[in-house]
Amino acid sequence: MNKHDSSMLLKVDNLVKSYDGKIHAVDGLSLEVKQGDFVILLGLSGSGKSTLLRCINRLIEPSSGNISFRGKDILGLQGLKLRQYRRHIGMVFQQFNLVKNLTVLTNVLTGRLGYHTFVSSFSKEDHELAMRNLHRVGLQDFASKQVKHLSGGQQQRVAIARALMQNPSLILADEPVASLDPATADSIMQYLGEINREGISIICSLHFLSLARRYGNRVLALKDGKKVFEGLPTEIDNQRFKEIYGQDAEEI
Repeated sequence: MNKHDSSMLLKVDNLVKSYDGKIHAVDGLSLEVKQGDFVILLGLSGSGKSTLLRCINRLIEPSSGNISFRGKDILGLQGLKLRQYRRHIGMVFQQFNLVKNLTVLTNVLTGRLGYHTFVSSFSKEDHELAMRNLHRVGLQDFASKQVKHLSGGQQQRVAIARALMQNPSLILADEPVASLDPATADSIMQYLGEINREGISIICSLHFLSLARRYGNRVLALKDGKKVFEGLPTEIDNQRFKEIYGQDAEEI
């Protein structure tokens, strides 16, 4: 009998990442993500949030520790096996990471690249899926527009649609609203909230506690690469807030 809990999607165990062999960007972090979780990573810039997300996606290699996905170790994966794992993980970045001169539709279609050898072109099904995903983020009328003509919030919605093309089980959102104004930030979080309600787990790094309270079902707060809090968003009172952000911090 496999002892693996079927609702357990991702398990990070005692993860350490050091870029220089001296300072730990991530320092002994453990985290569990279940199917349907919306986990918010809180903390200042440099607290280890991006490093943690990049280790989970194997964009960078941890120095030590373990990461398992659906009960299987992912740190040894290479080549095709790594590609297959990455299909399950959608990424949404702070700077959108879109090709600005290409159309919205083409950018969204690139989310299918993990399913294609480079020679095969996108199928009719791929195009239909792309249009469905653009519809999910309210951009179906922008398919033929070049990305550079879109606002920041619209570009982030294109990036979300692209991540959805992978049919991911987990979306890693790395400061997805950091470069957006508050109203746009809230609307992007609403789209992520809807996707989460459809059953896709999300780990999202944020600066704003108000958004964490509104959208997360769990919060993991980091400081200097260490976990300083894990629990419900509502449990973060003024005292906890200062532990995470420093004694002089004021909530905005």
